[in-house]
Amino acid sequence: MDSTSPSESEHLQNLLTVTDTALGRLDLEDLLVELLDRIRSALDADTAAVLLREGNSDDLVARAARGLEDEVRQGVRVPIGVGFAGTIAKHKSPVVLQRVDSTTVANPILWEKGIRKMLGVPLFTGDDVIGVLHVGRLDDRPFSGNHTALLQVAAERLTAAIHTQQLAVETAAAALLERGLQPGRLPRVPGVQLAARYVTAENRLIGGDWYDAFTVPSGRLWLVVGDVAGHGLNAAVVMGRAKSALRAYTLMCDTPHDVLQRTDRKMQHFEVGAMITVVCAVSSPPYDRWQICSAGHPPPVIARPDRPTEFVPISPQPPLGALPDVERTSHALELADGATLVLYTDGLVETRDQPISDGLQKLREAVYADNPAVVCQKVMHNLIGHEAAIDDIAVLAARRTTS
Repeated sequence: MDSTSPSESEHLQNLLTVTDTALGRLDLEDLLVELLDRIRSALDADTAAVLLREGNSDDLVARAARGLEDEVRQGVRVPIGVGFAGTIAKHKSPVVLQRVDSTTVANPILWEKGIRKMLGVPLFTGDDVIGVLHVGRLDDRPFSGNHTALLQVAAERLTAAIHTQQLAVETAAAALLERGLQPGRLPRVPGVQLAARYVTAENRLIGGDWYDAFTVPSGRLWLVVGDVAGHGLNAAVVMGRAKSALRAYTLMCDTPHDVLQRTDRKMQHFEVGAMITVVCAVSSPPYDRWQICSAGHPPPVIARPDRPTEFVPISPQPPLGALPDVERTSHALELADGATLVLYTDGLVETRDQPISDGLQKLREAVYADNPAVVCQKVMHNLIGHEAAIDDIAVLAARRTTS
């Protein structure tokens, strides 16, 4: 039966005692190199490399290597199921190679380097393989069963370090997106007052909700509120692309249904699987006549000085990304002097303990014809109050005024 030598045990202990605090100063690339050096030392190997799965693709990409730096420099990609690393990923189990040549590995760098023996193990997150860790020797000393066990322990440590670093990167990226994707300042438009609120769900930096208000060279004022299905960084990235595409199409189209149709086609082609609800409104000076189109989004609220507050009667249409070739239509709306229009996302009206109909009723009662900043304050106070938001919330209010 194999046994682990004292030096191997010492090297393994050294590997396992590397704390997240000590690694926190390193970026992911330097962190991987540091851990690979420790793994080489623990297993008395000449080479060590880690290949990570690229997104949702079926390829493993060389991310870091020691003794095999050409793998990273050349951007080596290995399809899952092909060659040494691909076989490990496909079968989710360790592989020991007693012979390294074109019949056993797909990457020529390995045998050109002179590697004689190899050992590799998969990297797991839950039941999913996220990559492969392998080591090699330039002489004929074989890797033992204990070496396999040691490398699996090292793989667990490596996976934890990767996860910690990726989480830190995603958190930083989310913070940047949060600052970059929401308007820094609403436009100042003679004849229209604007105000907005944006709140992410509790314990989340950013999500897929957004609001937007801007003018185009023709003088038209566009108001947009949208919600990408899902949460976190991925939803925020899709949201940024949708927002950018929609803005671009407003330079080409005069109506919101044309803008949403073009945005839908773009999302269907480039963001397969994404689902977005959005409401889009546009008006030209003096901003008394509006056109509104909704793609699966809750209806806006309109409050007039001399009439009860009501929901804009928009015909229901599918969200962006739901169905191909949807023919969309716009709804005409008159906005009298002093009237206030409120667009919002469903996080405002949905809670765990009440049906959405109750939330919509509370919203209708909270909106009235007044300064949009005051309206936003009352809406958030009445519907959110002291409760932690369970979903992202975006609110955009506009009031027409000729004074």
